[in-house]
Amino acid sequence: MTEEISDIPENGMKWVRTIPIFLVILISSTLGIFNYQKSSSSVVSSTMYALRTSPKAREYLGEEIYFKSQMPWIWGEMNMLHGKIDIHFAVKGSAESGTMRFKSHRLGRQGMFVTTEWSLETKDGRKIDLLDGSDPFKGIELDEEEPKKVGRGSYAPNLSG
Repeated sequence: MTEEISDIPENGMKWVRTIPIFLVILISSTLGIFNYQKSSSSVVSSTMYALRTSPKAREYLGEEIYFKSQMPWIWGEMNMLHGKIDIHFAVKGSAESGTMRFKSHRLGRQGMFVTTEWSLETKDGRKIDLLDGSDPFKGIELDEEEPKKVGRGSYAPNLSG
C-alpha cells in the first residue's frame, strides 16, 4: 500500500480562537448581572430617595436628581449577609453632578445597620457630608415588651390566645 495519506486540514481548530471572545462575553455578562442586582437593591433605592430629599444634595445638584447614566455602575461592596455596605455611584441633578458615597455596617448578627458615611463628592473633589449628625437610614428599634399581634408585621403570630 503505497497510498498517500492526506494532510489534516488546518481549519479544524478554528473554534479555539473563539474561546477568548466567549470568555469576554461571559465575564462581562456576569458583571452586568451582578451590577443590575446591586442597582435594583433596596439600599440603592433608599439612598437615592434620601439624596433627592436632602437639602444639601439639592443645593449642590439642583432638582431632578437621578443616576448620571442610563445604566449606572454601582461600585463597591454590598454584603447584607455579613453586614457591610460600602458603595458609590455617579449621580446628576439639573445643576451639577457628583459621586454619592454610602458606608454602613451592622453591629452584631442581629443588630441594626449603622451609617458611617453618606456623602456627595463634587467634580472638583470637595466632599459634602450629608449625614450632618443624624442618620436618615437608622431603623426603628423593636420594643421587646410590645405584644406581637397578627397583621402587624409578625411572621410568627401567637396563636395560643
